[in-house]
Amino acid sequence: MTSFAVGVATCGRPESLRACLAGLAEQRLAPAEVIVVDQAPSDGARTAVARSGLAAARYVEQERLGLSASRNLALRESGSSVLAVTDDDCVPDPGWLAGLAGAFARLPRPDAVTGPVLPLGEPPLGAFAISLRVSTEPVDHRGRRQPWGVGSGGNFAAPVDLLRRLGGWDERLGAGSGGMAAEDADLLYRLLLEGALVRYEPAAVVRHAWQTRERRLATRWSYGYGVGAMSGLTLARRDLYALRMLAGYGRPHVRGLAAALLRARREAVGEHGRALASLAPGLLYGLRASSKPAGEPDRG
Repeated sequence: MTSFAVGVATCGRPESLRACLAGLAEQRLAPAEVIVVDQAPSDGARTAVARSGLAAARYVEQERLGLSASRNLALRESGSSVLAVTDDDCVPDPGWLAGLAGAFARLPRPDAVTGPVLPLGEPPLGAFAISLRVSTEPVDHRGRRQPWGVGSGGNFAAPVDLLRRLGGWDERLGAGSGGMAAEDADLLYRLLLEGALVRYEPAAVVRHAWQTRERRLATRWSYGYGVGAMSGLTLARRDLYALRMLAGYGRPHVRGLAAALLRARREAVGEHGRALASLAPGLLYGLRASSKPAGEPDRG
């Protein structure tokens, strides 16, 4: 029988963590474990875990090494058969784990499952939604493809044994590392290279908090940099599909930038321009960081 551990990486957001844990406490399929890994330990976060109502929850402190390192610690700590991960600014719907379980049970059996990421509640004034995934159609993904079209790190699950065999998340990538982002895309790509079937399951919904305009603009740089970094690491393994990933990520931003320039939309010019400008330095970082082990964080 499948048992689910849920890993939640947190860093300085106790209020958001409290909402995330409340969502986990309402799951129709109760998690066997909830492992909260905190890189900015605080009384607020400890209290959020202690008062979550989750008997299976435990709080683990870690020095500030980045998102991938937190997820890898949750992977090492897990005693369950499947590790599902979400972020501390996300709230899973009550049917999230049940949706994941149903996806794993359905033939052909997948090796990993992703799902929708929708906005959390009504938008505050001036807020923006980022990192959304809204499709309502189930899809099975196999083989090489643009990994950001397969799923997101805030709504992902895979068997613990498989993740451990792959070495987990690459600590040279992700928030808090020199690579800034794309740890989720990198893991999905490595799964697909292994021949894995990755299923997108519409019933497994996670909701992501609204973000400020400044946060949205910052992610344009960090996401692009992360894609460049992941591509550099991939290219260093002599996998030329990295060039297709760079082109695939850059193409819509080139079109968006051209359209924004024609219409004199300054904000859109800034967003697409930052995404494109970050690719080259990210690529250089990835090529340089390729000489370091995946389990060794790199600060850039």
